[in-house]
Amino acid sequence: MSRSNKRKSRRRQSKVASFMIVVTVVTVCVVSGLLVGNLRRKSKDLAQTEYMLEQRLEQANLDHENLLAQEQYMKTNQYVEDVAKEKLGMVYPDEIVIRPKE
Repeated sequence: MSRSNKRKSRRRQSKVASFMIVVTVVTVCVVSGLLVGNLRRKSKDLAQTEYMLEQRLEQANLDHENLLAQEQYMKTNQYVEDVAKEKLGMVYPDEIVIRPKE
């Protein structure tokens, strides 16, 4: 082969190699962009889920505190008196019961 054919062949190979490198870089950039978008969407979904779970946890803590307070109240004599009056209609001997007409 002559020198000019070798140069043309090298230039052609160089152009093909450059084109392949550009295609590879562009492909990597596009795939990376898609992956970043997917990760951002997942992150947003997880943040929303976390917020909802925090709200549920706060509500569960409030319910727990209310149940503890109710448990403490149920251990008192006042609770026993209230249940006896409301459910059983019991009164102390010196009490007078006044009920409205129905």
